[in-house]
Amino acid sequence: MTADIRHTDVAAYALGLLEEDDRRAFDAHLAHCALCSEELRDLGGLATLLREADPADDDREEGGGEADGRLVEMMRHRRTAQRRRHRRTAALGAAAAIALVAGGATVGAVTTGQGRTAEHVHQQMAHDHQNLAADLLASGETHSAVDARTGVKGTVATENKKWGTNVALDLAGVRGPLTCRLVAVTRTGNRHAVTEWAVPPRGYGVPGAPEHLRVHGGTAVARADLARFDVVADDGRTLLTLRL
Repeated sequence: MTADIRHTDVAAYALGLLEEDDRRAFDAHLAHCALCSEELRDLGGLATLLREADPADDDREEGGGEADGRLVEMMRHRRTAQRRRHRRTAALGAAAAIALVAGGATVGAVTTGQGRTAEHVHQQMAHDHQNLAADLLASGETHSAVDARTGVKGTVATENKKWGTNVALDLAGVRGPLTCRLVAVTRTGNRHAVTEWAVPPRGYGVPGAPEHLRVHGGTAVARADLARFDVVADDGRTLLTLRL
């Protein structure tokens, strides 16, 4: 991963699951990525919850002879292997929870040693991530639009930050399957990707699938320098333009 830092690696980083080289690389990435830094703060409490679900790390074993020592060592090896399996499951689950916000994926239940299920943890993470969008849509500066040609309608919310602009989007009237992205366009015409997501075949905010899509992201561009946001499909079509 070292040569290819991805924003979704923030979940594995928060859980302490990256290898040493990858952890150092992501440290450097965080110094220049305000979005990942804020996402890391948001995941802090849930990372603690996931770590608590790992097997107990108790290396205090009783016994004094050589045979006892070999037994203790075997037990430690077994416990280490168990922890690695659980950490791999937690890392995959954390990444899936983030993807769940955009793609509407269904995550299966995996029972943990503490009586919780990974499904419940993933749902909580997805819920908290969606709440970031909902909170900003309720409190931020909002602009709405409807595209008469595509039928897509949406509301974008912005909040000025020291690192740039915090952004949330509420979108409806779109059917899939599509991959879309939200693009911030500056007053000078420069384009900056904010976030992207997958639209399932049923779509969002349409008959049979009334729930709107809500996504959260950010850009390093200051709010005062932004002119509009474009919702762009993977085939290059602009589905909606939201002017500020």
